[in-house]
Amino acid sequence: MSKNFINELRWRGMLQDIVPGCEEKLLEESVSGYIGFDPTADSLHIGSLVQILILMHFQNSGHKPIVLIGGATGMIGDPSGKSSERNLLSKSELEKNIKGIKSQLSKFLDFDSNEKNSALICDNNDWFSDINLIDFIRDTGKHLTVNYMVAKDSVKKRLKKDSKEGMSFTEFTYQIIQAYDFYHLFKNQNCVLQMGGSDQWGNITSGTELIRKKTGEKAFAMTCPLITKADGSKFGKTEDGNVWLDPERTSPYKFYQYWLNISDEDAIKYIKIFTFYSKDQIEEFILVHKKSPHLRSLQKIISSDLTKLVHSTDDLEKAISASNILFGKSTSKDLASLDENTFLDIFKGVPKVELSSTIFNSKLSIIDFLHKSGFLSSKSEINRGIKENSISINKEKINADFSISKSNLICKRYILAQRGKKNYYLIIIN
Repeated sequence: MSKNFINELRWRGMLQDIVPGCEEKLLEESVSGYIGFDPTADSLHIGSLVQILILMHFQNSGHKPIVLIGGATGMIGDPSGKSSERNLLSKSELEKNIKGIKSQLSKFLDFDSNEKNSALICDNNDWFSDINLIDFIRDTGKHLTVNYMVAKDSVKKRLKKDSKEGMSFTEFTYQIIQAYDFYHLFKNQNCVLQMGGSDQWGNITSGTELIRKKTGEKAFAMTCPLITKADGSKFGKTEDGNVWLDPERTSPYKFYQYWLNISDEDAIKYIKIFTFYSKDQIEEFILVHKKSPHLRSLQKIISSDLTKLVHSTDDLEKAISASNILFGKSTSKDLASLDENTFLDIFKGVPKVELSSTIFNSKLSIIDFLHKSGFLSSKSEINRGIKENSISINKEKINADFSISKSNLICKRYILAQRGKKNYYLIIIN
């Protein structure tokens, strides 16, 4: 092996539970191991990033990563860590989601090399669609007792007396179905290891138990801690919801900003988890950061590395340019280079007004144009601002002779008025 996979996760703070003998097994030989992803949406979000990075470390250590897409289990919904039952998805929704997730994962793992540890994607619907219910109950269900399954934390939490909804039989079966996935991959892909978040420990060890009872052989399991934030708020969430890996759902600018704005305490933890730098490099990064925390050097490293990893170098450069716009380090050319989603992300919450495109027909002076838009309270205030050289259109200072026209529109729809450094006003032309 090129490196000790378990030790790599351990010093990075990415290891919580592990079956005895697992580390030794991985040091002896190259093995196959898998992580499952439920297709609840057509994109993964940053809550899935840790699992993706674990698979990347796994492959970098010479092992074969298997990605299991839950085409069958996605129709049920995993109860682990949930306080209520998920809505069931239709077959067409699942197919759309699976296609989107498969496309994303190919950015992170090598599926196409001729090496023994080339990654593999499987869909558990490929085997569950052919399984007869009676055969499944007889050949698999008998190996895991109800007592064993009820003792799992994911089940106990849902069966508490104060739980209003309880747990449906549909969800209760999830544990044994996930266990069968591990057995199937063990038998057909020589997969000896299942990995996942710590909330999955019960389901994962049910798989090792099923393999032991059906084959008499030993399989292995490990989990990583669930990622938390120092302030107690939920990791991967903003006021707009999840931070997605799909640029159509979360723009590269918003993705970059999420990581740029993490706390110093979180940055010290996340630099180990979300980057691939060595232990010595990271210790040096942390030392530099602690000397000048106001420079936010850790946040810049994390946000830059992840934006390149998830999106591209070009997207990172655009995100940095977009970030600079808010701090006055940009020009009208920088604004013109933005796509509409990023432009609106930057100026979300800025006061705005909508005007008809007919306003350009009357050839208004810039003072009349800004007055009609509602920018500032009076023409005299606008005139005074222009004389003080404090008013800008699309980040460029203007004078009273400035001529406004459709050629000034950003993304063919917007004009950005500004007084001073921080007072923005968005004029939307319809």
